[in-house]
Amino acid sequence: MLENFEKIKISVIGALRSGVASAELLKSLGAIVFVSDMTDAAKLQDSVKMLEASGIDYECGSHTDKVFDCSLMIISPGVPSNAKVVIEAHRRNIKVISELEAASWFCKSSIIAVTGSNGKTTTASLIGEIFKIAGKKHEVAGNIGIAFSRVVKNMDEDSTAILEVSSFQLDHIDKFRPNISAILNITADHMDRYDNSMEKYSVSKARIFMNQTAEDVLIYNHDDEIVKRIVQDAKCKLMPFSVREELSAGSYLHTKSDGAQSIIIKHKNDIVELIDVEDIYIKGVHNVYNSIAASLAAYAAGIENDVIARALKSFKGVEHRLEFVRELKGVKYINDSKATNVDSVWYAINAINEPIVLLLGGRDKGNDYSKLFKPVQEKVKAIIAIGESADKVCTEFREFTEIKITYSMTEAIQKAFEISVAGDVVLLSPACASFDWFENYEHRGKVFKELVNKL
Repeated sequence: MLENFEKIKISVIGALRSGVASAELLKSLGAIVFVSDMTDAAKLQDSVKMLEASGIDYECGSHTDKVFDCSLMIISPGVPSNAKVVIEAHRRNIKVISELEAASWFCKSSIIAVTGSNGKTTTASLIGEIFKIAGKKHEVAGNIGIAFSRVVKNMDEDSTAILEVSSFQLDHIDKFRPNISAILNITADHMDRYDNSMEKYSVSKARIFMNQTAEDVLIYNHDDEIVKRIVQDAKCKLMPFSVREELSAGSYLHTKSDGAQSIIIKHKNDIVELIDVEDIYIKGVHNVYNSIAASLAAYAAGIENDVIARALKSFKGVEHRLEFVRELKGVKYINDSKATNVDSVWYAINAINEPIVLLLGGRDKGNDYSKLFKPVQEKVKAIIAIGESADKVCTEFREFTEIKITYSMTEAIQKAFEISVAGDVVLLSPACASFDWFENYEHRGKVFKELVNKL
């Protein structure tokens, strides 16, 4: 870590939210910052305006040699480790780090970091809601849409940074050390970025605790075999959680004499019956996992039990994650654009009891759809295939349900409207990245909602 950034030359690769925020932070500390993005300037107008307003030099459309005139390179999450610009930086012995790492250098507050293949956004947001109800100073940032670099200068020793962190951000950390970390689950995702290797992907996720010490806490999913294996290398305190079995420590579900289940937290001599599962506002087994993980993180941070329970009763979830949009002619429309992998779609289908018209597809990430075959056959009356992977979706699922290939979100919504009848659910849960038709999953979800509300 550099102690003084005055006149230090730093290149930032990627000019979207995290890249611009990192550049502005470093410029404010006296660094000479240069931002480079392969995207044409016409598609980065908002970013260009912010960079010009801050007096930050930039280039768009290509990475020229100027990008290597630096002693430090910061890469955005969307830049893969095997990108030519990153490989060349390593060849020239230029230190390469993520925006997450760089922002953490200036963090005076405690850090709670949440990772996992699914549930990160909901869990981090729920922890933020708990802190809000507790009246504790905090910021929710990271992979959730607000860059850590954007908020870190506003935080002091009495604050807590609640961060959603992705494997891409963790790939390029060095000293990043959360006081409390959480690994929710590890299932196949981003296989295109990890050479179709679950081992490489798991190693990336495990980096969240690589700098934690005996003073720190790692919360982990005891029901996930991959997670259980990788946390064996942790040097910090372990707090497991489970919905399948009662544990000797951590958090689990207890079945009472009347059949109701409650969340128990057990730590040393402290045994807390936190809340009945039926009283949690957000529904589905995936949200029980998210709620337990968030509760443990808040408990480890010293938040009072009644505050945690109040938050679980009132927290209504996050946008683009099983978000109810409207009901029209007896058909419910649900936006689950955040479901960018197969496991997320599996949870979404199993959280819905009605017949489903499923909008599936986008930019494929090396998906293995076999986990969805049974629930699709049982619960999905038709699939509307969308995006670049529409042909693959058709090939994979045609023996299990009716398939309609469409070539725009407008056409997909219209087709779903025609197929569905009263009592059905039209579900956007794509299992794929959004970058074929959209800027990001938020944009995809927003377009879906706008079109549904125009029906």
